[in-house]
Amino acid sequence: MFRLILLLLTLTGAARAETIVLGLSQDSVSITATFDGDDILIFGAVRRDAPAPTEDGDLGVIVTVAGPDQRVSVYRKARRYGIWINTDEVEVDHAPSFYAVATSGPLQEVLRDTSDLREEITIPRAIRSVGATVQDSAAFTQALIRIREADNLYQTQINGVDLEQDTLFMASFALPANLTEGDYVARIFLTRDGRPIDEASTVIPVQKVGLERWLYNLAHSDPLIYGMMSLVLAAAAGWAASAGFAALRR
Repeated sequence: MFRLILLLLTLTGAARAETIVLGLSQDSVSITATFDGDDILIFGAVRRDAPAPTEDGDLGVIVTVAGPDQRVSVYRKARRYGIWINTDEVEVDHAPSFYAVATSGPLQEVLRDTSDLREEITIPRAIRSVGATVQDSAAFTQALIRIREADNLYQTQINGVDLEQDTLFMASFALPANLTEGDYVARIFLTRDGRPIDEASTVIPVQKVGLERWLYNLAHSDPLIYGMMSLVLAAAAGWAASAGFAALRR
């Protein structure tokens, strides 16, 4: 029994011989009235208690950044009686509002399908839709991915992780202007032979600040005052434009 426990401890220590030391270029993202996107750098190092193993396959690094989950309804349109109408609908239970994944090498080399299924690393695995009764329901998920990829909300960067001497790594992500407010979770995976051997994660708060935050709070806490203020500003802008054109005619 003692030998068995010692063997298990030894195997566990070997599996944890390589661990992640994580760093971020910024701890949070502030959405202001002039926010047009931002870049975030995720970097780190591989800490080892012993020389890197060579018999377990090449080292791989995968970095993901996920925004808050949303429930999304995806519709299929068809032409009926000369007009386009919604004919089928699939409700996606969990779809990240933003999702980016970067790898240090070709995906099939750094991640096995079984590990992807368990850890939900790639974009299709991060989206969950259960209970759909429409035929070819997977096409709805693929359509959602295409739409959000076009808006730069879903990103896949093969070879997007710069891995130096199997020790230092770095990945950069471009955050678009149309970010959803909330906590964004960054995950880093170390893999050997496509299997994760260590994982680290951190939270990146994304929140409105300044005038953007004040207007957002006003719209939700006092919608009547917000509406009246919007009407006054619109009327003032219209009067100013009219007065400006009248001055130009003189």
